Amino acid sequence: MVIQYLHDCDYSASFLTLQDEANLKIFEQIHQRSHIKYMGIAILEGDWAEVDKLANKHTFSSSKSFLYALYKQQYLELIEKQEYQKAFTLLNKKLKLLERYATNPAEFKDLCFLLTCKSVQDAPSFRNWDGAKGSSRELLLEQFRSTLQFSNRRAEATKQVPPNRLLHLLRQAVAYQIEFSRYHPKVAPKIHSLLEDYSPFVLPNSLRAVYNGHKDAVKCIDFVGVEGTLLASGASDNTVRVWSTHTPKESGEHVQSSVLELKGHSSRVWDVSSSFTGRLLASASGDATVKVWDLSRITGTTVPVPQTLKGHKGDVYTVKFHPNENHVVTGGYDKTVRLFDVRTGVQSRSFVGHSASVSCAIFNPHGNLVISGSKDNTIKYWDIASGLCIKTYSTHLGEVTSIASSQNGSLLLSASKDNSNRLWDVRTARPIRRFKGHQNTSKNFMRVAFGPNEALVLGGSEDGLIYVWDIETANILHKLGGHDGMVYSAKWHAQQSLIASCSDDKTVRLWWYDESKPMPGTEQQLL
Repeated sequence: MVIQYLHDCDYSASFLTLQDEANLKIFEQIHQRSHIKYMGIAILEGDWAEVDKLANKHTFSSSKSFLYALYKQQYLELIEKQEYQKAFTLLNKKLKLLERYATNPAEFKDLCFLLTCKSVQDAPSFRNWDGAKGSSRELLLEQFRSTLQFSNRRAEATKQVPPNRLLHLLRQAVAYQIEFSRYHPKVAPKIHSLLEDYSPFVLPNSLRAVYNGHKDAVKCIDFVGVEGTLLASGASDNTVRVWSTHTPKESGEHVQSSVLELKGHSSRVWDVSSSFTGRLLASASGDATVKVWDLSRITGTTVPVPQTLKGHKGDVYTVKFHPNENHVVTGGYDKTVRLFDVRTGVQSRSFVGHSASVSCAIFNPHGNLVISGSKDNTIKYWDIASGLCIKTYSTHLGEVTSIASSQNGSLLLSASKDNSNRLWDVRTARPIRRFKGHQNTSKNFMRVAFGPNEALVLGGSEDGLIYVWDIETANILHKLGGHDGMVYSAKWHAQQSLIASCSDDKTVRLWWYDESKPMPGTEQQLL
C-alpha cells in the first residue's frame, strides 16, 4: 500500500528505494517457500539428514515444540530399525534439550525406556504408533504446516492492493474517530494529524452546575487526573474541596456538598494542582506550606494526614506537579522557586533570581525546565539540573499572574496586570499574540489557560466574565457570564468537554455545550 501511494504521488526516489527493498523481501519469501516445500518432501521420504539441515537454517527452527516432534519421529524410527546407538546419541544431544515440550510428563520417560525394548509399541506412550510406513510422517507434516500457517500467509501475499488503498484507510480512520466522538460537529472538521485521536471541542454556552460550599472567595481550581471526573478547588476559607463533575443531573443545578473537604491549612489556599493520575493533590497556602494529599488513601470520610512541605518564608502562591509525579515546584512571597521531592518531603533545589514575589511556576512538558512568572514583570526559565536561569522574558508592563505551556512546549501563555494575556513563541522568545478585552489590574491573581485543542485561550476577569479568545486571530469568540464577582481562573478539560471556573462569589461553576441553547450571534458551535 505504501509503495502504491508513493507511486501515485510521484515520489519516484522513495518509490524505487522501497520497491527494491520490498522485492528483496519477496525474493527471500520465495526462497524460503521453496525450502519449506523441500522440507515437506524430506519428511515424507524420511530423509532426516536433509530435514536437519533445513530445520536449522530457517525461522521455523525457533518452534521448539515442532523440533521436539521432529526429533521424536527420527528417534522412534531408529528404535524401529533397532539402531540403538544412534537413537541413544539423538536422545542425549537433541531430545533431552527439548524435554519440556513433550506432550505429557511420561512421554520422555518412555522414550528412554525404549532403549531397552525390542519394539516401539512396548512403551505405553507409543502403543498406537504405526511405524515409518504408517501415518506418523503425514501427521508430522501436518504439524509442520500448522506451525507455519503457510497456507494463510501465501493467500495474503497473493492479494492485490485496491487503488488508493492507503488513503482510503486513512479516511476511514478519520471518519471513525469523528463518528464516535462525544459531540458530532455540524461542519466537517479539518483533521491535520492522526498521531493523536480526534476530539471535537465545543464552545460551552450553558451553565452545567454551581458548586456551593466554600465560605469565602475561591482562588483556584484544577481537574483531578487525566479522567477529570473530579474537580478540586481552594479558597480563602483555608480549605480544599473536591467535587464530582458527574453529580449534576440537570443544567444549572446547584450542588451543595462536595465529595471531600480537606482541612489543615491555617490560611487561604492560593493554588491547587493534581498529579497526572489523580492520585495526589497538592495545595499551596498563605501559611507558608504546601500540603500533598493522597486521594487514593481516603476511605469514606476518613482523610489521612497530608504530607507538609516547608521551606518558604511567607505565602506560597503556586504549586505544580512534575510529569513524573515525584516532585512539585512551588513559588511564593519570598521571591524564590523551590523544587520538592514529594516522596521524602525534602527540598531538592531552589531557584533564586526574581526581584519580587513568584506568582506562578510550572514545568515544561519534558520536565527538565521550570518556568516561573513574577510580580517583577518577568518570566524566567530555569534548568533543573544546574539551577541556573537560562532565559528571561521581560516584555510585560505589569505583574505576571499566570503562565501555561502548550503540550509540545513550543508555545507559552502568560497573564499580566498590564491588562493583556500573551502567547509566546518559545523558540524565538518573542510574544506573537496579545489577547485583550478583559480586566486584570487588581491585587488578585487572574489566570489564563489553553482551551480546546489549544486552539482557544481561556481567562478570568475582574468584570465577572470568562473570556474565550481565538488563538490564531486573538479575537474574543465568546464571554460566559454568571458569576457575581471577579473570575480568578477558568480551565478546560478535553475528556469531559467542560470548562470549570472559580470566583470571588464563593462558587465554582461548570460550563458545557447545550445544543438547545445556541450561542448568541454564533452559527458554528463545534470546531
